Order: sequence, then structure tokens, then C-alpha cells
Amino acid sequence: MTVDDGQPWAEGPLGQPLRKALGTRTANALAKLGLETVGDLVDHVPRRYDEPGRLTDLRSLQIGEHVTVLARVRSATVTRMRSRAGAMLHAVVTDGAGELDLTFFAKGQGGLRHHEHQLAAGRTGLFTGTVSVYRGRRQLTHPQYQVFGADTGVDEAEAALEDASRPIPIYPAGASVPSWQIHKAVQTVLGPLREDDVPDPLPLTLRERRHLSTRLEALRDVHLPAADEDWRRGRRRLRFEEAFVLQTALAQRRAAVAREPATARPLRAPGTPSLLADFDAALPFDLTAGQRAVGEQLAHDLAADRPMQRLLQGEVGSGKTVVALRAMLQVVDAGGQAALLAPTEVLAAQHARSLRSLLGPLAEGGLLGGAEHGTRVALLTGSLGAAARKQALLDAASGSAGIVVGTHALLGEHVQFADLGLVVVDEQHRFGVEQRDALRAKGDRQAHVLVMTATPIPRTVAMTVFGDLETSTLTEVPAGRSGVVTHVVPASNPTWVARTWQRVREEVDASHRAYVVAPRIHPDDAPAGGRADAASALVETDDVLEFLVEPEDGGERAPLRAVLEVVEELRGTPALAGVPVGVLHGQLPPADKERAMADFASGRTPVLVSTTVVEVGVDVAEATVMVVLDADRFGISQLHQLRGRVGRGSAPGLCLLVSDAEPGTPARERLDALASTSDGFELARRDLELRREGDVLGAAQSGRASSLRLLRVLTDAELIADARTEATAVVGQDPDLLTYPALAAAIAERLDPEREEFLERA
Repeated sequence: MTVDDGQPWAEGPLGQPLRKALGTRTANALAKLGLETVGDLVDHVPRRYDEPGRLTDLRSLQIGEHVTVLARVRSATVTRMRSRAGAMLHAVVTDGAGELDLTFFAKGQGGLRHHEHQLAAGRTGLFTGTVSVYRGRRQLTHPQYQVFGADTGVDEAEAALEDASRPIPIYPAGASVPSWQIHKAVQTVLGPLREDDVPDPLPLTLRERRHLSTRLEALRDVHLPAADEDWRRGRRRLRFEEAFVLQTALAQRRAAVAREPATARPLRAPGTPSLLADFDAALPFDLTAGQRAVGEQLAHDLAADRPMQRLLQGEVGSGKTVVALRAMLQVVDAGGQAALLAPTEVLAAQHARSLRSLLGPLAEGGLLGGAEHGTRVALLTGSLGAAARKQALLDAASGSAGIVVGTHALLGEHVQFADLGLVVVDEQHRFGVEQRDALRAKGDRQAHVLVMTATPIPRTVAMTVFGDLETSTLTEVPAGRSGVVTHVVPASNPTWVARTWQRVREEVDASHRAYVVAPRIHPDDAPAGGRADAASALVETDDVLEFLVEPEDGGERAPLRAVLEVVEELRGTPALAGVPVGVLHGQLPPADKERAMADFASGRTPVLVSTTVVEVGVDVAEATVMVVLDADRFGISQLHQLRGRVGRGSAPGLCLLVSDAEPGTPARERLDALASTSDGFELARRDLELRREGDVLGAAQSGRASSLRLLRVLTDAELIADARTEATAVVGQDPDLLTYPALAAAIAERLDPEREEFLERA
């Protein structure tokens, strides 16, 4: 086998600090984009390419978006300001249909003459800044710009015109450095590089077989294209590289897990006393075809002597809990135990109640009236009292509890199991890989693992994000569900809002229940601060922090609604006069949470105002209405989860999304998408289409915008699958990549521990 020559990416020309290559001033500006080295800069590829002569569609610009647009100057006028001292230059640029204002301010007219001269009518240029609105017109205030055909030297003018005849790279930029300055910096550092300076993670034989260029050639194609085919060719090569590096790392992880021994947990022979057989016989409903098929996959995996690593994803209400319980019973039948890890105490308690209810006497092993060969379901959370905690720990350690349900408390060092055979992780995206592995390592041998998610994730996303797991999907919804109708309610319209509470009253009068969800707990609490540059705010709900989407216009808006505020408001609303209104949030003591859910389920408090602590797992068949306040501040997946809490019985459900998002904005598009379909997989596709580049895996904090750079999991599914095949073959021949040092270095550089955490959590 040919050994790939390569050097660690942090050494050599690519590791050179930009201050040495470009000077301190330019390097400081680029550092604000997380670009510190030559390697960082050449990997900062354009987000799009403008065609020479084709102007940007100015009508598509979003308020609050930082943009670089190609447009033609229509006019530029300098005037004195009336309300205060100074002068203003007002320019209008156009794409032939839409317009965009450019505004500059100065102490006197003389300070604007340069701009007035540069922005002569008829000139075409690139303009960069943040889109805002003034008197109903979109504008850029003090934008940076580069115009073609301005009065420069002959050489500079010819160079500018030549550049303008090529595809124009538009880079992810910021206020400190516009796109064209990034392009100049890239040209400076890319020019001197030679093939030996740029380690290539793709093996030579793979490149030749797939007719792929070298990495340096691909970088030149994307940064310095002479024609559209150049940058398309370069991006194809870099996308495959990204998928290959990612899939190689995941192939290594799969191979390492496959080498670990596990205890086989086969099904009991027919006719033998069996918890699973008794459970199946007592089920009051028929399993769907999908549940039966996935059950067979799990049974096969559990019977093997290597650890099962499987993701079960399914539509909201598709019956994942029953499928997981059947797998747990198979393990208990084989002499082992199962642990179910849930992200919140409310959900853990709900799971424990649901499992005991489904099992009936089978969950009362050793107790009077319990089944002869039954087991027990123990609950372990951080807030249990001393006596209850001691009993739960004893049941887990002795093996008398075949199923142990809990939160992060299950990860504690004092938690022991007699023979842990299966770990079930609910809502995988709430946990990191360390937490998952810490629990599965509590057995003498590695436990089998089943992770579940109801967040709508297309199979292509799951293949990328959960690449160390085999994937099973449930798409059917059990018979008897009536579905949910969804409407968007304009928060600024009092008539619509009043009608919302009237509908809630109508459902309550019909003996149904209604959830009302608000994003905050206390009205005087500001959202907890997140990253300074993040387009999200953090609001604590329970054991986790929820990300809330910020309004796209970046402007002032009414404070987020709060649970304690809404509770008092509803208790005083005429439409709900005499209706008990309950409250539930993560800061309540555990006993109060239990009481709130019990009162809601029984109908003592038919209206429950809550945070998103009810988002997953909570199952009250009589709940038919879900009202979400400030709905535009939540993502599609979370709203879909909330909607899944209603319409779970025979009565139809109603979901009302209350929002002041304006039609045509991305926020309103999210809500309209949700109202138009209940298909979670279709919503996932639309969600990904609406998200900004790089939002699929979340934003890392170590110099890169995200774990995915060029890949698009919807459009690149075939490419990702091909990369997985190639990566599996390479790892099969050389598990430690000793003959592929450039590939090993790329994995180490691109998938540091922080990015691996995002890889597991997304």
C-alpha cells in the first residue's frame, strides 16, 4: 500500500499566522471571523458567486441580515440635515426591479465628497452592510463598497475589470472586513502555495478512481474561478472531502465499538415463560407493521455478542415507547437489566408511569398480586427523597428492578446495576456522547444502546449526524389518532387572541384539556445570556437549556411572555371564568410538578400553563388544544414536538401558534410551514431549507462557524453515502490510519472534542 505523504495541518505554510502573511491590521480584522492562520483563510470558502452583469435580487434581502450585494448606482445626493448639525449622503442602488438605499453621515458636506464621487450614477459595485428599514425602505447605513470603473490607476482599473468579468466570490463576511477584502487576502496567501504545502486527506487511489482534483487545485477553483464550472468542480471535490473525513472518523468509532464484547440477549424459546410474550399477549391494540419490523431488527441486534448501536427515529406519536419497552423486556427475559435515560424529571416520571401502566401486574414482580415472573420499574432522579433514593439504588444494584428509569442521576458514581444489558436514551439530542457512554459502561461488559428521537430528522440527516448508529425509522401513526389542525394567530389582533381563549373554553367545556406554552418562567427575568454573536437566546426550562430563535429584524419587540404572567392573565380572562388554570415549569419542586401533571391529567385543572418542559413524552389523551405564545421564537422541530402533545386520543387536536411575525419573514415562513403539514419528515426538509448555512450541527466555538462547512444533508445524500462506503473500506484496511497521516491529521483538526460533541448532540 502506498503511504500518503502529509504533514500535520498546524505545521508548514498552512499553519502560518495571518499576521506574518498579511500584516497585523488585516490579520486582526480576519481574526474577528475566527480566521487565524493561512489554513483557516483558504478554508473560508465563498458562500455564493455573483455572475458578471447579473445584479443581486434586492427584494429578497432580509431585515437584520449582513449582506454583500452586486448592484448599480441610480443616484447619490448630499444634503444638510435639518434636525441636527451635519450632512447626509443618500444613494440609491438598484437591480433593475428592486431598490436599496445607502446612507452616509458626516459633520460637513466635504466629508462626503469622496463617496459622492465614487458613487456616480451608472456605476456597478459590491456593497456590504447590515440591512435595516427606514420609513419603509430597506437600507445599508455606512456600507463598505467597491465600485468598478472608478478613477484608479490603469493597472488597478484593468485588474478590477478583469475580476468583474469572472464569477464574483461572495464570502461570509462581517463589519470588520468586507467580502472583497477577504478575496484579496485569499489571493495573497493562495498564490505562493504548492502541492507539497497542502496535505490532502483523500488517498491518491481514491482521487484517481473518482477523478477528483488535488486539494490545492480545488482551493484555487473555489477562490479564483475563471468560469462557473471551476467553482462548481472545486466545491464538489471539497464536499466529498468533508463527507469522507467525517465518515472516516465515524467508521473508526463503529469499528472500535464492534471490537468490544457484549453479552448476547436472545429471545426466549417459544413456550418458555417470558415477560415479552406475556406483554404482547396482554396488549389491547395491534402493533403497526413498522413497530413489528423495527422490533425484529432490535431482537436480532440484541441477540448478537457485539454491542447494538441503533437510532430509533419516529414521527411524534408513532409508538417508539412500546418498541423500546419490548426491547427492554427481551433483555430482562435474558437475565439482564435495562436503563431508560430521559432529559427531564417530568419526562422521566412520565416514562415510569407509562411503563408501569403498560406492564400492569408484570411490573409488580415479588409483590402481592404481581405476575409470577414479573419485574419492577424503578425511578431515580436527582430530587428524590433519601428513603426513595435508597430504595431505587437498592432495586437497581440487586437486580430486582429489571427496568430503571431516570435522569442524569443515573450517571452518578453510586448508581450500580446487577447486570446492565441495555441503555435506552430518549431524546438523543439532549445528551452528549460522554453521558451516553458513561451509562453504558456501568455493566461488566458494554451494554447494548438504543437512542430515540421524535425530533423530525430525515434519514439523510440521521446518517450524517448519528453516523455511529444503525438507523430504524417509524413513520406510521397508530390507528385511532384523529390528527391536529394548526393555525397561526396574529398576536397583534385582539379579536383573534380573544377567539383563541374562547376555543380553549369550548374544549374545556367538552371535558378536554388545553396546554398553554410560554418561553419564560418569570416576567421580570431576561433570557439567560448566550454567545455574544449567536442569533439565539437561552431560556432555562428544566434540566436543560432551550435555544430560542431571535427575531430576524434585530429590532425592539415586546418582552417574551412568561408562565407566571400568563397564568394570572388567564385566571382573569372572561372567556375562562371559573376554569382552574394550573402551572408547570422546571423550577417547581418535584412534588409540585407531579401534582400539576396529575391535576391536569385528571381534569382538576384542565388548562395548564407551562414552559417547554411538556415538549416531549408527556401523554394526556384528553389534551386537545396546544396554544404556543411567541411561537416564532421556537424552531420547527420544537413546535412540532409541542403540537404532538395534543390529539393523542380519539378527539381531534388543535394547535394555535400565537405570533407577531410579519408575513414574508423567515419566522413567519417557519410557522406557515408548520401549519401546512403534520408530516415531521417533510417539516424537517423544510426546516433545513430555511436554516442558515451551517446550522445543521450547531455552531462550534473554536474558530469555525459550524461542524458542516459545504455539505448539504438534503442535496448531498448520495455523496454522503458514497463517502461512507469509501471510508468504511479504508478503515477496514487500516483502522488506525497509519498509512494515511494526512487523513488522520484532518480528522484531528476538524473533529476536535468540541466538534465531536456537536456531532453527537445535533
